[in-house]
Amino acid sequence: MDTALGWPDWPCDELGPRSVTILRLAGGVPAVVAVDNTTLGPAIGGVRLRPEVTPAEVIRLARGMTLKNAAVGLPHGGAKAGIAAPPGLSAARKESLIRSFAHEIRHLTDYWPGPDLGTDETAMAWVDDEIGRAIGRPAALGGIPLDTLGATGYGLAICLEVLQEHGVLELSGARIAVQGFGAVGRNVALQLHQRGARVIAVSDIDGAVANPDGLDVPKLAAYRLDRPLAEFPGGVSVERDDVIGTACDVLVPAAQPDVLNRTTVDQVRARFVLEGANIPATEDAERLLEERGILVIPDIIANAGGVICGAAETRGLTPAQAFTDISERMRSATTEWLGRLATAESPRRAARDMAIDRIHAARAYRRTF
Repeated sequence: MDTALGWPDWPCDELGPRSVTILRLAGGVPAVVAVDNTTLGPAIGGVRLRPEVTPAEVIRLARGMTLKNAAVGLPHGGAKAGIAAPPGLSAARKESLIRSFAHEIRHLTDYWPGPDLGTDETAMAWVDDEIGRAIGRPAALGGIPLDTLGATGYGLAICLEVLQEHGVLELSGARIAVQGFGAVGRNVALQLHQRGARVIAVSDIDGAVANPDGLDVPKLAAYRLDRPLAEFPGGVSVERDDVIGTACDVLVPAAQPDVLNRTTVDQVRARFVLEGANIPATEDAERLLEERGILVIPDIIANAGGVICGAAETRGLTPAQAFTDISERMRSATTEWLGRLATAESPRRAARDMAIDRIHAARAYRRTF
C-alpha cells in the first residue's frame, strides 16, 4: 500500500474485489488493477491514465464494470486499471509506460484491458503486442476501435430511443447539454443530433459553447479537431462549469467521476440525467436528483455500449455485428430497467438488482470449494 500517495484501504463484500494489484511501473509510476468479479466470465475493464487516479477510484469503477457487464447480459466480469502518470507525457514515454503496464499484468489472465480516459486504440495495440489480449484495438489488428466508431455514444442514444418508445420523452427537439466533448460526449452529441434533438450546450476541459437554437454538431466536431471548442462561431462561449446548470431536457455528464456531487447537484436544471461517464455522480447526488423528480439513467445501463462492443471483439465479430449487438442488448436492458423502476427504491437500485440477479444465477453453476 503506497500510503505516501494517500491510497486508502478498500471495502470488500460478497462480490469482490477478487484481487487488487498495486504495481510500480517504469520510472516509478504507480498503477493499480482491480479485478472485481469473474462469476460471469473473464473480466473486462478500461485502463485509466491520469495523475489523480487512486485505488479507491479504480475499485469503485471495477465494481461498476461488474454490474454493467451483468446488467446487459455479457459473459464477462468487471475490472478496471489506473496508471497515475504525470501530465505532459511525451509520445515515447507514454508508449514505454503502457508497455511496462502490460508486461506487469501478463499473469492476470482473467483480465482483458480496454481503452479509458487517457488511453485509446493505439495504447491497446501496445498492450496486445505485449500480452496478446486487449479490446478496442485498431482495425488494422483485427480489432474494433470502439472510441473511434463511437460505440458508447451510440449505446447512449439507443437508451434514449427506448425511453422515447415507452413515452418517457420525445427526442425530436429535445434540448441536450453534454458535459465533456471527448470520445463519448462527441459521439452521443452526434447521435442525438442525427435523431432530431437539439444539442444546446457542450463543454470540454478548456471551455464551453452554447446555442439555445441548437449547435451544428457535425461542424462543431470538425472544428474541435484543431481549434478551441469555446471559439466555435456557431455558438456563444460560456463558462465551462456552467454547462451542468443548463436548462435542458437531458444532461449528459460524459467526463470525470463525481462531477455531480453535493456541491454541484443543485445546479442541475434537466428533466433527465443520462450518465455517459462512469460514476459521474455520487450516491448523494443521485438521491437528491431523484427527490427533485429528475430521472437518472445510471451508468451501468446507459453507457454500456462501449463494453458490449469490446466483448463483441473478443468473439471475433465485425463492427457491423458489434453495433447490432449493442442495439439489441441496450434495448433489452433499458426496457427491463424501466419495468423495474416502479418497485425499486431508486433507479440505480433497479439497475443493480438486474445485475445481481444475473450474477447470483450464474454463481449456482460455479465451483464453491
